[in-house]
Amino acid sequence: MFEKNKKEMEVPQKKTIEKGAEEHTREGIMYVPDVDIVEDQEAITLRADLPGVTKDNMSIDVREGVLTLTATVKPPEEHHRQVYREYDIGGFNRRFTLGERIDPEKISASLENGVLTLMLPKAEAHKPRKIEIK
Repeated sequence: MFEKNKKEMEVPQKKTIEKGAEEHTREGIMYVPDVDIVEDQEAITLRADLPGVTKDNMSIDVREGVLTLTATVKPPEEHHRQVYREYDIGGFNRRFTLGERIDPEKISASLENGVLTLMLPKAEAHKPRKIEIK
């Protein structure tokens, strides 16, 4: 029983972006934020964990069918004394390929307490509809 509780309390490590064949244009550490994705009849909702991010240091764009999230985190102020740290300060980067079911013109975003919520409305042609019998 104790081992099970101990495992549930462990803090998962952040996933860093592995340097691959593509060329990186940003210096420093970049992390892949964890994202929850939920779908209903009207839209797909993404919730991304972005601790330390403010809307001033975040960019969200859609280009050629790809939704890109990029954010930076400011380092702690110099007069703060660090007592404990579980991970390094770094930015976030995540990309999603959008299908034809999403209407990119109607995407909306909000950021609250380090959680980004993106609403990706479905295109009208892909929403379920009830057909009336005459």
